[in-house]
Amino acid sequence: MTMKKYRKFRKDNRCRFCRGGVENIDYQDVGMLQKLCTPQAKLSSSRRSGNCARHQRQVKIAIKYARYMALLSYTT
Repeated sequence: MTMKKYRKFRKDNRCRFCRGGVENIDYQDVGMLQKLCTPQAKLSSSRRSGNCARHQRQVKIAIKYARYMALLSYTT
């Protein structure tokens, strides 16, 4: 007889932007973009950040804009 794994289901397993109803991610919100980067200023993976594919692409573009506008650093 095999044992079933216990799975704990969470209600908030959706991405943080989907839960908040965010349509577009603003590149000027530097605090939020820094939370989605690693300490080496790399973009966190969608698994680690919990973003869906659509919002992960928007975050990627927003971080690139913020770096170009010198709001975020390319490296630490």
